[in-house]
Amino acid sequence: MRVDLLSREYPPEVYGGAGVHLEYLARELRELADVRVRCFGADRDEPGVSAYRTPAGLGAANAALQVLGVDLEMAAACAGADVVHSHTWYANFAGHVAKLLHGVPHVVTTHSLEPLRPWKAEQLGGGYAISSWAERTALAAADAVIAVSEGMRRDVLSAYPGIDPAKVTVIHNGIDTAEYAPDIDQDVLKKYGIDPDRPYVIFVGRITRQKGLVHLLHAARALDPGAQLVLCAGAPDTPEIEAEVTALVRGLDREGVFWISEMLPKPEVIQLLTHAAVFVCPSVYEPMGIVNLEAMACETAVVATATGGIPEVVADGETGLLVPIDQGPDGTPHDPERFAGDLAARVNALLADPARAAALGRAGRARAVEHFSWATVARRTLALYDSLTR
Repeated sequence: MRVDLLSREYPPEVYGGAGVHLEYLARELRELADVRVRCFGADRDEPGVSAYRTPAGLGAANAALQVLGVDLEMAAACAGADVVHSHTWYANFAGHVAKLLHGVPHVVTTHSLEPLRPWKAEQLGGGYAISSWAERTALAAADAVIAVSEGMRRDVLSAYPGIDPAKVTVIHNGIDTAEYAPDIDQDVLKKYGIDPDRPYVIFVGRITRQKGLVHLLHAARALDPGAQLVLCAGAPDTPEIEAEVTALVRGLDREGVFWISEMLPKPEVIQLLTHAAVFVCPSVYEPMGIVNLEAMACETAVVATATGGIPEVVADGETGLLVPIDQGPDGTPHDPERFAGDLAARVNALLADPARAAALGRAGRARAVEHFSWATVARRTLALYDSLTR
């Protein structure tokens, strides 16, 4: 069976969970099928991987139109595939057109949903209507939809009530627990000036409304002053949110704040996660949150928002602590001060009890190893392909 995986992201150009998903899904599926990866960006050296750039005539167009131009070239290249499988709205249109053009099944994995990310209009302008249309059209016509959590499945059926529930299957994201494992070295901490003898709280994620960094920075005012704060935060959606985060960081009246804005190599992230006292995921929208699994696999206690698919990953009181959130339609907490206060309280509870934090971290790794294997993800995905091509 030949499977064409379609995505904006693929290593080394990875900035979010969908790119991580593609990297490991492709690796495991290659053991089971003929896999071709089609992605955006610079040429890749990896066999079976083709990258596509914005067509010359769209160089000055709205970013969403540029995406559709790339999608058309990707769809044309899918001739000969038995199944096409797209990830995120950036590639959904490519999968939809390939289905129509080549007469093959189209599978969509939903890593997020445009109707639940209204802040994207801040980034895309009128392009948000195009991205929403592309996603809606592709999902409505897809032969199967994979949701990365039960929470995401509910969101899919709520946002797109015309989709047959029988077409929506839950296959959780996975984690490579051989790669994501505790790293006892401390050279990376020293490289960035982090004191290994003082506890630190860490955030890893993009600077976007979805990831809730602004809420963490408000909570940081109430964090134990003896703790350091490490922010691995880059790729801002807009100049406005970058300016807002910059002002909040500068306004923190505390020592030991480290803002690492560049995308770090994976081994550096693993070491930073390993030595953190607490990993914080303050997201207001998270279909699953691979980054929580990454922290758990590194034996780090997690404090995360009780939203989306996160409670399916982080077992409250067993592998971390969940923070309740009362959200409006756009995901924003109705009472931001209360959310920030609850976030700070749970982080401080673990900072004050290192033994408990360590126990949660050990339990988190055990849960990651036992329940979230990429090999299992690949086998279940292949079985879905088989059901569509019989």
